[in-house]
Amino acid sequence: MAPQRIGILTGGGDVPGLNSVIKSVVYNATELDYEVIGIRRGWQGLTHMRRGRDLDSEYVRKLDRINTRAIDRTGGTVLHTSRTNPSRMKADKLPPQLSIEDAARFRTDDGLYDLTPTVLDNIEQLGLDYLVTIGGDDTLSYARVLDRHGVPLIAIPKTMDNDVNGTEYCIGFSSAITRAKELIDRQRTTLGSHERIGVFRIFGRESGFSALYAAYVTSGRCVIPEAPFDVDRLIEVLVEDKRLNPSRYAFVIASEGAMWDGGKLGEFGEADAYGHRRKVDVGFALAEQIKRRSGEDAVNSELTYDLRSGEADSLDQMVAITFANIAVDLIGSGVMGRMIAISDGKYAHVPIPDPGPARVVDVDEMYNLERFRPQYHKRLGRPLLLGSSVGAKAFA
Repeated sequence: MAPQRIGILTGGGDVPGLNSVIKSVVYNATELDYEVIGIRRGWQGLTHMRRGRDLDSEYVRKLDRINTRAIDRTGGTVLHTSRTNPSRMKADKLPPQLSIEDAARFRTDDGLYDLTPTVLDNIEQLGLDYLVTIGGDDTLSYARVLDRHGVPLIAIPKTMDNDVNGTEYCIGFSSAITRAKELIDRQRTTLGSHERIGVFRIFGRESGFSALYAAYVTSGRCVIPEAPFDVDRLIEVLVEDKRLNPSRYAFVIASEGAMWDGGKLGEFGEADAYGHRRKVDVGFALAEQIKRRSGEDAVNSELTYDLRSGEADSLDQMVAITFANIAVDLIGSGVMGRMIAISDGKYAHVPIPDPGPARVVDVDEMYNLERFRPQYHKRLGRPLLLGSSVGAKAFA
């Protein structure tokens, strides 16, 4: 009897810890005599693979204990990734082997193409009994589509923004905060040498967890999307910080989606497969406001892509390994349509979240609006590192 075959893919932005998930799924699954197939380039692998007697090596590869032995020592994803959304593909992104006649069958009313039938056919062609999908809100939103079509799958949340509904923690978050602390601490000497106010831009389109926790561990100020701020009041606080600092500098960490009252920043560029356009750089805009309104020398520093580069820190590695092993345990028990999660500080599994607003910071509990910084008090009884959030409460 052929061994059960598990497919695994990574979608969306890369983060440290993905390779640890892949390796741990392979190691645990092969102990149970399962076969593991890696789907390359996220959902694109299941829309673009070419059918034939052999696996299409461009998009599919067999994974075993030998070719995954050392992958957890590096960041990124050995399976590569993309932001492909099979249910909303543009004409110029369609698989090259898809004929015009076939493509017409998938055309939707808005001029896009829904290749879900192709994905389902390819899952059957590969003989997948289960699919493990690793991603953030966008990747998991399509996993929910396949779940509704009856595809047996288990989801694992990853994103530096830590904003997936239903879980208090996503793979990549701790490494991002660790990296942010290292980079900010390194730049303190330059800020102090030139007696400047620094603005550090960090990821977070809709949610401010990354900025909030980076500020928590650097004792810094932060502005987040959940709390539009008074720019004059922020400048007043920063100027006071600088005056009281013997090294004569101050800094603030800004989520990319943060905005001040009456100063909402726009978006630009073409929308991606999930409808996201790039945000205007709030770091640059805020530094300019500080200079213009206070006369202080201010400089902005872009931290975003540095945070997702390199190997995972110890916490991310530990969570990634554990999430992977729970996923295989659930597969062995025949459980499907679930996402591995952290709930109230404990490992759990929950329904794959439906598409919707991102999980957000509970401002009342976690953020000091007047001082532009995290709340440090009343932590007794709260989970280690992480507090609750509006999204998590709503999901529960």
